[in-house]
Amino acid sequence: MKLPTIVKTIACSMAALCLSAAHAEIKIGFTAPLSGPVAAVGQDQYDGFMLGIEALGKKLGGEAVTVLREDDQLKPELGNQIARKLIDRDKVDAMVGLGFSNVLMASLPRIVESGTVAIATNAGPSPLAGAGCLPNVFSMSWQNDGAAEAMGKYAQDSGYKRVYLMAPNYQAGKDYVAGFKRYFKGQVLDEVYTQVNQPDYSAEIAQLQAAGPDAVFVFYPGGMGVNFVKQFSQAGLGKKVPLMSAFTVDGTTLPSLRDAAVGTISGAMWDVALKTPGNAEFIASFSKKYGRVPSHYAAVAYDTAKLLDIAVRKVKGNTSDKAAFAAAVKSAGAELKSLRGPFRFNTNNMPVQNYYAFQTVKEGSEVTVKQLGTPLPDHQDAYVALCKAK
Repeated sequence: MKLPTIVKTIACSMAALCLSAAHAEIKIGFTAPLSGPVAAVGQDQYDGFMLGIEALGKKLGGEAVTVLREDDQLKPELGNQIARKLIDRDKVDAMVGLGFSNVLMASLPRIVESGTVAIATNAGPSPLAGAGCLPNVFSMSWQNDGAAEAMGKYAQDSGYKRVYLMAPNYQAGKDYVAGFKRYFKGQVLDEVYTQVNQPDYSAEIAQLQAAGPDAVFVFYPGGMGVNFVKQFSQAGLGKKVPLMSAFTVDGTTLPSLRDAAVGTISGAMWDVALKTPGNAEFIASFSKKYGRVPSHYAAVAYDTAKLLDIAVRKVKGNTSDKAAFAAAVKSAGAELKSLRGPFRFNTNNMPVQNYYAFQTVKEGSEVTVKQLGTPLPDHQDAYVALCKAK
């Protein structure tokens, strides 16, 4: 065999080997709060994501996939440590989950340095939507203000004049209050920020009751929501003052709240009441596998698995070019058939999607959810013009 032929054969063999290595395995680092008062929020994301992986034949883009799970415990410093471990030691191709907004923001330094694709399934803080937007960081869930903006629009359209606002004292809490006020033009009697994971709201509820609002809007996810809504109901306010919320009464909290939640209005981009393609099948599959009804956290994570499947296929399994992989994730958003209905990524990598209004109702002995309307269809966030990472 002539030398050029030998060289060519070796080169082709090495190229095939390299391509094979690139296709050997896709590694995903999943991190969320999996313990403590908001553990249900993280668990629903993980279960939804893994159900999506299972539906794809336990592969992404046709490639074998390994998912490494971490519990951030809703601690920003731990989230930062986990991000560094997953990127530097485990060499993940992408990170999914990324906790609450405070944990996500604390995890960014190594994500930014490395260029690793990061897809939040429960956060969309305003700094990341605006001037701090990043080409490799995406929110599959929402820009934090969105569901609250829908409730602000709902309150305005419902003719409420005087509203009382409450939320935990961290980035997302402030974003949700700001979002509500952006669309509500009446009087805000007070905006009260409580400690993260605070268990007792009796003092705040007494102050709220004394203010005499036409309606109340709150953002209290997970166990915080269970405690607040139960105490609100026990104070006799449930049937007197309309309670609007974002991610307070949902699939993770309703099993504990039941009758205490009846009548509450919630803003969200997904719930079991939606009649979108594939939704009934997803709900049935999730319920059968996990023995409970999925929340929007699970739906978002399920969508994320499908998004990554499209993106990995676009780069033919070769995720080593991180910029190309991030571009594939972005373009995959336009191809995704989301459970929530219309979906695409905006220029700031935040979703453009519908925000619906749902009401918790009682039908016989069953507490369930019905859709009231779509206050904000095809909605984009208020910060996108500040983003320069096109």
